[in-house]
Amino acid sequence: MSKTWARRGHTPVVEVCGKGSGRVSIAGLVCLKPGQRGRLMWRTRLHRGRRGERGSFSEDDYIAFLDQAHQRLHAPILLIWDNLNTHVSHRMHALIAARPWLTVIRLPAYAPDLNPTEGIWRWMKRGLTNTAARGVDHLAQLVKRRLRACQQQTDLLAGFLASTGMTLEPEPPR
Repeated sequence: MSKTWARRGHTPVVEVCGKGSGRVSIAGLVCLKPGQRGRLMWRTRLHRGRRGERGSFSEDDYIAFLDQAHQRLHAPILLIWDNLNTHVSHRMHALIAARPWLTVIRLPAYAPDLNPTEGIWRWMKRGLTNTAARGVDHLAQLVKRRLRACQQQTDLLAGFLASTGMTLEPEPPR
């Protein structure tokens, strides 16, 4: 929710000129390991709305991001993923199968409350409230600044996981 002010009886109007200027897509990973601080890895992609330009991340973009995360983390990855069409495509299934270090668990069809990255997106967007970007490049700058701030607050990452009800600790035997 955002707020603004104006004189009584005068509806506030904020003029923007961003129509058709493009958008910013973000892919993110909340990386968690028991006993260690969480990490946030992310990539942005600018879409300028040009003819023939893809409007979102492709399977190749996602798998390159996962390959890079694997190299940085020096560990196998257990990926808990939503059902975005690119995540469940036949091409993505083949790319995942070629990576023995990658295990994918799918979330139910619509379950943003089980996805810790959804908490990051909400937090990031809340920090951009009442900000008028001058264009898609400026918006990308603002998004990156906000995501870097999140990376520095690793307790936030643990909170985003806790808000899902999931835990890193195995349940004790009964």
